[in-house]
Amino acid sequence: MKKRLYIITTIMLIVLMTACSSGGGEQAESPERPVNQEGKTVVTLSVQQASPLYETAEKKFEEKYPDIDLQIKVIEDYEQYQKTTSTEILSGKGPDIFETNGLPVKDYVNKNLLLNMDGFIEQDKTLNKSEWQINIMDAIKSDDGLYAMPFGFRLRAFVGDGDILEMTSIDDKHWTWKEFEEISKELGANGAERRYAMANEAPDFRMQELMVDRYAEFVDTEGKTAIFDSPLFLDAMKQIKEMYDHKVMTSESADVGKQMFYSTVLGSPADFINDLHAYFPNPRLLQKPEQTGGTRIVLSSQFAIQANSQVKEEAWKFISFMLSEEGQSLQERQGFSLLKSVNEKQLNDIQEQVKSGTYKTPDGKTPKVSDDEFVRFKEFIDAADNYSEADGRVISIVGEESMAYFSGNKTAEEVAKLIQNKVTIYLNE
Repeated sequence: MKKRLYIITTIMLIVLMTACSSGGGEQAESPERPVNQEGKTVVTLSVQQASPLYETAEKKFEEKYPDIDLQIKVIEDYEQYQKTTSTEILSGKGPDIFETNGLPVKDYVNKNLLLNMDGFIEQDKTLNKSEWQINIMDAIKSDDGLYAMPFGFRLRAFVGDGDILEMTSIDDKHWTWKEFEEISKELGANGAERRYAMANEAPDFRMQELMVDRYAEFVDTEGKTAIFDSPLFLDAMKQIKEMYDHKVMTSESADVGKQMFYSTVLGSPADFINDLHAYFPNPRLLQKPEQTGGTRIVLSSQFAIQANSQVKEEAWKFISFMLSEEGQSLQERQGFSLLKSVNEKQLNDIQEQVKSGTYKTPDGKTPKVSDDEFVRFKEFIDAADNYSEADGRVISIVGEESMAYFSGNKTAEEVAKLIQNKVTIYLNE
């Protein structure tokens, strides 16, 4: 009898221990890690547009990690990508890695749907973090971690004609748009013919650009509120209209040399020469009026890892590969590099070519660029710390509705109220 009782007790203990080790009898077992027919771990990557970069990155990555099968899914339609990906992420399914453009990343973070990459970054010994453009990393990081990673970046530059600017003194770290208007009137009147401050863009475009620069002043993303019906926004609209009314700015096209300033996006070290010197023989990089912080960072793509992914470690290996010198040096990758060494090497190569006279701009000219300019180019990259998480739909609403004011069909107050209502509805959908 004692022997029989001992056997029954032993069996019960084994059952109990088995249940405990599996997380409880009522809990479902964790999904198996996805593998292909060859037994390789499958990692899925969802992107919005096909690109030679992804094809090359897939090949190079799989060569480095032959036990991983990186499968890339492309959804070309922008709205379809947003709808499909968002539905999958919210249901805990979908790709392991996905492009975040146009998606409510902060909402995903609040719902614990995205992986905080900080832990992997700290543990990854293959990355030389001392080589990073740490100013970029710090700017795109939220208070509690890094949830979306770019593979490169661009920079919004405000450029002036250095030759004419020698005629005045500008404190571009503190000037206002009103001061910009007065300086432009004075400088534009000098010379044989009048010059515009800025040309080629309509006032609604200038309004949208200003909103991107100052987005956080008007929209509280976390609180889902906006203050477009405020004196601050009204003053901004009126200032832009005034500059067009006074012919300081114009939407008409202007030949090279007919404007004194322009705003552009620099996408690579070569753009410091090709873009800046296309307008002025002596371009001068400036801080935009009323801009807070340093150079504005423009990100074309960012990538997140789903928190529910069964292959988070392998997914991180792909992100890590794209941050490595090999990944950052891929010819197909666009934008400035997240590695200082890559940016400096490209600038140094260009500098040597300029010195030897072998560098040609796209129009076949041989630019004259001083060594001091190259020093300023590097400082310009390192000073970039201004990242705006502006919502594209909000910016579109501002542009679309503000035209009624710029064309004289509605008052500033009417337009501001309409924008406020539309943005509020959108933010709370």
